[in-house]
Amino acid sequence: MTQREEIRKLQEELNEHGRRYYVEDAPVISDFEYDRLLRRLEELEALYPDMVTPDSPTQRVGGAALREFAPVEHPVPLESLQDVFNGEEVEQFLERVAETVPEAAYSVEPKVDGLSVALEYRDGVFYRGATRGDGRVGEDVSENLRTIRSIPMTLPDKLPRLIVRGEVYMARQVFEEINARREIEGKPLMANPRNAAAGSLRQLDPKVAAQRKLDIAVFNLQLAEGRTFSTHTETIEYLASQHFKVIPHKLLSGASAILREIDRLGEERMAFPFDIDGAVLKIDELSRREVLGSTSKSPKWAIAYKYPPEKKQTVLRDIVVQVGRTGVLTPKAELEPVRLAGTTVTYATLHNQDFIAEKDIRVGDTVVVQKAGEIIPEIVEVIYAKRPDGTKPYQLPDRCPVCGAPVSRDEDGAAVRCTGAECPAQRLRNLTHFASRNAMDIDGLGPAVLQQLIDSGLVKTAADLYTLSAQDIAQLDRMGEKSAQNAVDAIAASRENDLWRLINALGIRQVGDKAAKVLSAHFGTMDALCEASEEELTAIDDVGPVTAAYIRAWLADPQSQDLLRRLRAVGVNMTCKEEILDSRFAGMTFVLTGALEKFTREEATAMIEQRGGKASGSVSKKTTYVVAGENAGSKLRKAQELGVPVISEEDFLALLQ
Repeated sequence: MTQREEIRKLQEELNEHGRRYYVEDAPVISDFEYDRLLRRLEELEALYPDMVTPDSPTQRVGGAALREFAPVEHPVPLESLQDVFNGEEVEQFLERVAETVPEAAYSVEPKVDGLSVALEYRDGVFYRGATRGDGRVGEDVSENLRTIRSIPMTLPDKLPRLIVRGEVYMARQVFEEINARREIEGKPLMANPRNAAAGSLRQLDPKVAAQRKLDIAVFNLQLAEGRTFSTHTETIEYLASQHFKVIPHKLLSGASAILREIDRLGEERMAFPFDIDGAVLKIDELSRREVLGSTSKSPKWAIAYKYPPEKKQTVLRDIVVQVGRTGVLTPKAELEPVRLAGTTVTYATLHNQDFIAEKDIRVGDTVVVQKAGEIIPEIVEVIYAKRPDGTKPYQLPDRCPVCGAPVSRDEDGAAVRCTGAECPAQRLRNLTHFASRNAMDIDGLGPAVLQQLIDSGLVKTAADLYTLSAQDIAQLDRMGEKSAQNAVDAIAASRENDLWRLINALGIRQVGDKAAKVLSAHFGTMDALCEASEEELTAIDDVGPVTAAYIRAWLADPQSQDLLRRLRAVGVNMTCKEEILDSRFAGMTFVLTGALEKFTREEATAMIEQRGGKASGSVSKKTTYVVAGENAGSKLRKAQELGVPVISEEDFLALLQ
């Protein structure tokens, strides 16, 4: 077999495995084997770029970032449905339809809570995809849709033109995994799967969309040139034969059977991988749909039954406090078990101290509970008339329930955090930050590896990383001897990092890499920084009183002192190495924008800092110079508006020399 023949074989084989995994949920090979085959295809396609086809599995990881989304006019409008909210309104709809088309059969299906899109194919090949928009004009999000593995790029039938409608969603499990990762990284959590899916699909960078693992459920055939169908059921069966993942439905007649199915879907909504916010009821026979037609807003042959948030009363037994991966203390209500939206609920979120105080929630109260977004149980009301005598207002503890360290409240929010540097609850997040690129820059120690090291008992604090052997790491999943040795070498090399990297790696609040560099240059050693008073800290440019207080509190804590002592014992450098060439840029602030030819942003920033200056990410009246490279954008415009001097890369080089 030639390499070109192998490419074709691998493309076909991997597409088939992808369909079995993402559409049929019935994989026949392991993830490891799939990844091995994909890597081989990537190697071969690099040798023969002319063999790369639009439907190749290697083309589904996201292409170049877009500047904007182009408008797309829908040949067949993507109509919205009329909402109904109770059984009586469903019966009224059925009676109204029966006046024109009696004895109709209806498709009843779950209403996926996602983002509606149209997928267009020409001659059996994916052509483009667009959001619903206003129903008549949407946005071209083709590059992001290509990253959704359950969307086929080619179809068995080569119809001249085919358009289908589906709902893009983020599975609940994926949503929870992404939020867990964002929590470790200290990023804001996504509100719910629907918002997460909508935001992901409208990312200008398809690589971001690819990382979000979106999925789709197709529920309607909009246009099929060269084929005719008599019922909706036939169209769904046809789309399934074309390798689309379709929404399950039942064909029913009569109000009682339809209402029972709507109730069943509501009771079993948590059995679906996606969130549903209702049930869709639509006439099956396509010719009868044409007879009924549409209003200016919605079809007359379909409705959407919206499930109301189910609410139940129960008793709050206790309030327990959990410590998250970022150290935030989150109160949680322990409830008398109650059946809610198809599941038994025993806990509910209480968000924070402000939420508890606002509703005056106390242990022993009778409370009203509902599922926010049909997922997370929350308390919406307290029945004060049923409050027992002797209850007391609740207050979060002033020390971490996990490690005993003092807690502090955010200056800019309601969050209360543990300040312990060695708190077990924050172990993964602290270690991930310690090893990250802008901190100790230890390649090969991502969250997955660190979690295994924690679970195996090999690592509890950052200092333990420096006692690991290649044999220790090699025993972890998916870590061979070479990868393990590379990781150990990277850990060893990080011992010699400059002091600013260690300061940043410690995770002191409001101390990032820029503040760390300032502190390192000013104090020179970790010992000198540890001895600095708040007054000495606030005397430094870029260190305000709040940041100074955070630094002082962190350094004074016994857990922090123990961590520093152990890091020093394993040979981690605690002295500033960065050479300050001169102070010609002292008091000056530079902003870099556009593409520089002579060096990277990091190199330019280092040159500025080595001469006593500061590199900022935003333009203000205090900016000394904006260095504008090729394709400079909004920062250049802002500088021109504020009258800030703009210099070229050549001008910047002249200043350096």
